[in-house]
Amino acid sequence: LSLVVPCYNEQDNVRAFYDAAVNAFLGCGYEYELVMVNDGSRDNTGIELKKLFYEKREETPITIVQFSRNFGKEAAILAGMKHAKGDLVTLIDADLQQRPEIVREMVQILDEHPEYDCVAAFQKERNEGRGLSFFKREFYRLINQMSEVEFVNGASDFRTCRRKMVDAILSMPEYHRFSKGIFSWVGFDTYYIPYVAEERHAKTKWSFWKLFKYAVEGIIGYSTAPLKIATVLGSFTSLLAVIYFIVVVLQRLICGVDVPGYATIVALILLIGGIQLLILGIMGEYIA
Repeated sequence: LSLVVPCYNEQDNVRAFYDAAVNAFLGCGYEYELVMVNDGSRDNTGIELKKLFYEKREETPITIVQFSRNFGKEAAILAGMKHAKGDLVTLIDADLQQRPEIVREMVQILDEHPEYDCVAAFQKERNEGRGLSFFKREFYRLINQMSEVEFVNGASDFRTCRRKMVDAILSMPEYHRFSKGIFSWVGFDTYYIPYVAEERHAKTKWSFWKLFKYAVEGIIGYSTAPLKIATVLGSFTSLLAVIYFIVVVLQRLICGVDVPGYATIVALILLIGGIQLLILGIMGEYIA
């Protein structure tokens, strides 16, 4: 079993996580390793990981991956999976919200049910504000309507996968990765178990703005629906233009009303120009 642990500004957590993992897997009956990825932390996470490596490498197989700068959690997950050697690979956070004890349950399920390729954990109840919960719920509703693959509401990166699923994920060449989408896209039979997230051992690293950008990447990466906005808006504005042209002609011929020009032209130019810029922006995101 390989535990892949992305770390960003986790100087106060890495040793606590190590102790929790060792206690959780004591007498488990199978070999395990820790693959801890320092994602360009700005605190002393790198120093703490090096200390942990030199102190504990004789007791527990541990690999430390150091990034040259902060590349993001997705890059850390990818790097960790590339270094993982286990037949089973678990993705788990270092802040101890996701307990290593749950990983033992995941492994047991995979041992008892060979038909499953992955066990993923999801939060039935979120310990967060109503506003953030609302936006997350709406994100899943929206992306499931727009995407061809299914996204399970509340399911996180916290999961244990068999080697064949890991190899399939690693074979995908995306640079801007959205793991939730990749897990669904590669297929494989996944069993979902509920879990209760513990209190964070340190403050959250995900601001609302970061979550928003992450959600946009997911929608763009796994749905072409935004591109269809061009067709819909183009058709709609063309229809409005035809209707308006007919109305103007009838006003002039039947009612003898002088057609106002300046305000109408400016309004139409602004409307059509705004729509064109919107479509160009969407296309630019996909091309990028």
